[in-house]
Amino acid sequence: MAVSARRGPYFCGIDAAMDVVAGKWKSLILWELHHHGTRRFAELRRGLPGVSEKMLVQHLREMEEDGLAHREVYREVPPKVEYSLTEHGISLNAALAPLGSWGTERIRRIGADKVSVDDDATVRR
Repeated sequence: MAVSARRGPYFCGIDAAMDVVAGKWKSLILWELHHHGTRRFAELRRGLPGVSEKMLVQHLREMEEDGLAHREVYREVPPKVEYSLTEHGISLNAALAPLGSWGTERIRRIGADKVSVDDDATVRR
């Protein structure tokens, strides 16, 4: 497993954790892979409305480098590539779960709209 080139010094554990999940899309990619399992690139893109191809590629590469995501390339025509969470990614997702619960409560408390994504990646507001 590759280890990130980003290495402290860190002020505290939150600093080190935020270094790994920095960026709008990484925690959402973690969520998508956790809830839907192994996904191909196009499936991830459909499940994350608003992410650009460039940002998704960049974040997936960084997540692979940080040992959070695994990229499996199948030697077939056309080429097939799938992404899944590693044990490290699964543990980070579990650590983020209370933050997600806090955010859900915040949505309710402030009366904000919540976007819902169906299993077939249809966005509903």
